[in-house]
Amino acid sequence: MPVAIITGASKGLGRALGAALAERGWDLVLDARTAQVLEETAKALSAYGTRVEALPGDVTDAGHRAGLVAAARRLGGLDLLVNNASALGSEPLVRLEELTLEGLRRALEVNVVAALGLVQEALPLLRASSAGTVIAVSSDAAAETYETWGGYGASKAALDHLAAVLGEEEPGLRVWAVDPGDMATDLYAAAVPDDDDPRPAPQSVVPAFLRLLDERPASGRYGAPSLLEGR
Repeated sequence: MPVAIITGASKGLGRALGAALAERGWDLVLDARTAQVLEETAKALSAYGTRVEALPGDVTDAGHRAGLVAAARRLGGLDLLVNNASALGSEPLVRLEELTLEGLRRALEVNVVAALGLVQEALPLLRASSAGTVIAVSSDAAAETYETWGGYGASKAALDHLAAVLGEEEPGLRVWAVDPGDMATDLYAAAVPDDDDPRPAPQSVVPAFLRLLDERPASGRYGAPSLLEGR
């Protein structure tokens, strides 16, 4: 069975994608910081009959990243790494004049440095797979200018660039930065708590990720709305 590591997998997009992969028979290694919620998610996804390893921890911890890859190795290898764990830098989001440097460092550590660290740890297994794939979950804030989204957007722009360069350096892999579009997630609620406009559920964008896995286009940046529209 194929094996995936998904960070930030206890809820939201990470859990929704994990459920879709488990339904397809994938074995999973799941990461999140909140152990109880992660265990509940792992139990729910294991009901599909696949093996699910749940490792609570912080992706900025090198030992935790090594543990995630070791768990995948025990399951037989690694075919897909999804860097989904994210930090906003400030909750709620604030203008750049108010953004603390510590908050910016946290966003960069989680969204960029830890993501690269996990890729580096996982590369031997990904290269050994016949379909090794890295997905960097991006944001439209990486490419557009929205007031108060400067720190988070900068970190996601940096992640996009790392993914683009990795795609050039690792031609045997598929490396996709994917903007999932607007979603109703805890992350968005924390970012803009006063915005109660309805947004799509994370499950609604999962077919875009599955399309990438099925069709395996060239490495690059993709938007889930365009993939869902068939463009």
